[in-house]
Amino acid sequence: MAKNDNMKYAVLVGCNYPNTENELHGCVNDVMRMQNILIHRFGFGTENINVLIDTDESYTKPTGENICLALIKMIRQAKAGDVLFFHYSGHGTLVPLQNSTGYDECIVPCDFNLLTDEDFRLMVNIVPLGTSFTMVSDSCHSGGLIDKEKEQIGPHATGNRSLKVPETKRKNKFLPLDSILRFLREETGEAKMEASSKVQRILTDDSSFVEEMGVLEQHELQQGKQRLHEDMGILLSGCQTDETSADACPTEDMSKAYGAFSNAIQSVLEQHGKPISNRELVFGARKLLDEGEYSQHPCLYCSDKNADAAFLCEESSAMD
Repeated sequence: MAKNDNMKYAVLVGCNYPNTENELHGCVNDVMRMQNILIHRFGFGTENINVLIDTDESYTKPTGENICLALIKMIRQAKAGDVLFFHYSGHGTLVPLQNSTGYDECIVPCDFNLLTDEDFRLMVNIVPLGTSFTMVSDSCHSGGLIDKEKEQIGPHATGNRSLKVPETKRKNKFLPLDSILRFLREETGEAKMEASSKVQRILTDDSSFVEEMGVLEQHELQQGKQRLHEDMGILLSGCQTDETSADACPTEDMSKAYGAFSNAIQSVLEQHGKPISNRELVFGARKLLDEGEYSQHPCLYCSDKNADAAFLCEESSAMD
């Protein structure tokens, strides 16, 4: 049998925002549990998993800049056939578009230096041809976090029914814009967010990366919208764009807290011993959240082909 030289890389980000009014409790637990699954089920090497959390100073802090740099480093070292994975658990928000009535979906790093759906679109644009990029975002308003990705499971592709929300220890992962601006004012003296793409700035400042690109590709990078090749981005979102995702704790012990969506997909993976498609995984997570009477509806955004591809490109032989 020929040796498979394809590599598997992951960036795992958990933001609990400790000792702040925005504190969550399950996000770091989510990524630590996912790290264990990646190693023991999917064969990721520990040296190829980059964990960023805000509860332990021995880890890289999940600031906006650090998350960007970690993701771009992962993408830049990839080659055709490699598997890239990004798991984010933390707050999400919506930011009004300039000169428009729409909104950008965003994740909220620990320093509130937002990453938007357009940032993630640009990252997917530069993923090497033949390399998959799977993103799990357990955050509020995470539907559509890869801009212009095709909806496979969501409000336009799947009918949703309303669910009652029982009283329990649950906190949503939505951070209002005024809370973000207040934090920035306290930290920097200005209630001002970066308007330009951090990803585009980092990439265009990287002379070695720009030198590897042709004239046309450099133009497309500057535009930040055009895909450089066939899209291999896959987004599993914790909820729809207009919904919130829950940070939950089944007991009084907050050390056992988790993100409802992260817990759901991890539970489905643990119950399903064989490879499972991205579509099956999201439907499985929806079923568990429905049974738990959560009001969020996980979504799937990717190409038709990737919807039915195995999650993280897992092969049957790996489980035999």
